[in-house]
Amino acid sequence: MTEMKTSSFWKTTLKGARYVVAPMVDQSELAWRLLSRRHGAQLCYTPMLHAQVFVRDANYRRENLYSEVCSEDRPLIVQFCANDPEVFVQAGLLAQDYCDAIDLNLGCPQMIAKRGHYGAFLQEEWELLQNMISMASERLTVPVTCKIRVFPEIEKTVEYAKMLEKAGCQLLTVHGRTKEQKGPLTGIASWEHIKAVRKAVSIPVFANGNVQYLSDVKRCLQETGVEGVMSAEGSLHNPALFEGRSPPVWEMSEEYLQIVQQYPCPLSFIRAHLFKLWHHTLQIYKDLRDELAKAKNLQGIVDVNTRLKLKCKQEEKAYEKEGDRTNGQLHLPHWICQPYVRPVPKDVSLENGGNHLLENVGRKRSLEEEEEEEDDGDGNTENLSKKKQKKKARNPNKSFDTSLKPKYAKCEQCGNPKGSKCIFNLCRGCCKKKAYKETADCLGHGLLFKTKYEKQLLWKAAQNSTMSNGEVDNHNQIVEETTEYCKTEKT
Repeated sequence: MTEMKTSSFWKTTLKGARYVVAPMVDQSELAWRLLSRRHGAQLCYTPMLHAQVFVRDANYRRENLYSEVCSEDRPLIVQFCANDPEVFVQAGLLAQDYCDAIDLNLGCPQMIAKRGHYGAFLQEEWELLQNMISMASERLTVPVTCKIRVFPEIEKTVEYAKMLEKAGCQLLTVHGRTKEQKGPLTGIASWEHIKAVRKAVSIPVFANGNVQYLSDVKRCLQETGVEGVMSAEGSLHNPALFEGRSPPVWEMSEEYLQIVQQYPCPLSFIRAHLFKLWHHTLQIYKDLRDELAKAKNLQGIVDVNTRLKLKCKQEEKAYEKEGDRTNGQLHLPHWICQPYVRPVPKDVSLENGGNHLLENVGRKRSLEEEEEEEDDGDGNTENLSKKKQKKKARNPNKSFDTSLKPKYAKCEQCGNPKGSKCIFNLCRGCCKKKAYKETADCLGHGLLFKTKYEKQLLWKAAQNSTMSNGEVDNHNQIVEETTEYCKTEKT
C-alpha cells in the first residue's frame, strides 16, 4: 500500500518528473525556476529555507515563499533545514498550502551547516531523523521527502536510505558524493551508491551528481534506474541543459532579466546568476567583470549584460570567418552556455593510493590553523586569503593578528559568545529558550518572562477578587492570593 502511495505521488502529483532543478541557496528563486521550466525542467525546489526562521519570522515567510506564488511554478517542493522535529513540523504546516511536498535537507556539506547542526551533519543521528520524518509525515497533508549525501560505504548508505523510507520519506534524492567532497575537491559522484539505493528501496529516487549535459542525464537514468535526475551547477551554467541545447549566453541572460522584471528578487541573486552564465567570458573581459560586481541596480546589470553581448557578437563574426579556434580547455566558444569544471589542486593525485589526501586538501581549516597562517602584524600578506588581501588593500593599517582580537567567553550550550551579564552564562538565543522554559528573568539580555508572568497572574487575581459594599480588597491580600495562585499554577 505504501509503495503504491509513493509511486502515485511521483506519477500523479509530480507528473512523473524526470528533469529536476536542485534546491540552491539564493539561486533557485522564482525567476530562475520559471526560466528553467521554460527550458525543459519538470520539477523545481525552492532554495533551502531555515525552518526555525520560517516559523518565527513572518517577513521571511513572505519574502521566500508567500510572495512567490505563481501558477507556472508547479509542481514545487519546499526544502527546509532543521534539527528539531517540532520546528520542522511547524514550518511544514506553514508551507504545505504553497507546495506539493516538504523536503528535509540532509545534504548540505558547508561549514555553516556544521555550525548550525543541520544538513549532512545530521547523517549519523538516525534516531533524531526518524522522529523528524515520522512526525512530519503524520501531521502534514503533503508528502515528506529527503535529500541526502552518501557515506563512503555503499552498505551504510543503503541502510541509511532504508531507515529514511521506513520513517515515512516518500521520495529520496541521493547526491552521490560524501559530505567531504566539496569545493575544489568535489570530484566524481558515485552512481554505484545511487544504483544500490535505488535497488534497495521501494520509494522513487532522484540522482544528483555528474550532470553537465542531457546525455549525462539519459546515461544516469539508464545506469542507475532512478526515476529522475537533479541538476544544480550544470543548470546554473546552462538553463537549457534539459533541452539538450547550448544556446548563446545572452539568450538565457536576457530572458532571465525579463522574468526578473516581472518577478523581482534581490540584486545579489541576479548578479550571482550572471556571473555563472557569463563565467567563461568574464575571464576575458575582466573590466566588465568588475563593473558587474559594482552594479548598484537592475539597470546597471542590464547595461553590463548588453555590453558583453555586443563584444561576443563581434567575436562571433570573426569566429565564423576564421573557423574553429576555441581557446584553452573549452569545447565551445566562451559565449556559448557550457559547464565549468573546477581544476583539481596540483598537489592532489587520485592515482597510486592518493585518494586519502582528499581528507586534508580543500577541507575547512581549523581556527588554530588560520591563526598560524594569518598576518603576523608586520604587514606580510602572503598567507592571507584573497578576501583578506582585498581588505588589506582598502585599509593598509588593518591587522589580522589574532592575538590582538578580544577573547570572548563561550556560551555553555552552543559555543557562540555568551552575554557578559547573562545570569545563565549563555548567548542570547540559548538564554531566551532557557528563560522561557523555566519562566525566569535575565536582566543581562532584557528577558522578563517571570516578571511578565507574575504581573499577568496579579491582574487575573485582581479581576477575580470580589467587590463588596463598594470597597476594594486590601492590596496585601491580593498579593498573598497571587502568590498562592502562582504556586498552584507551577505545580
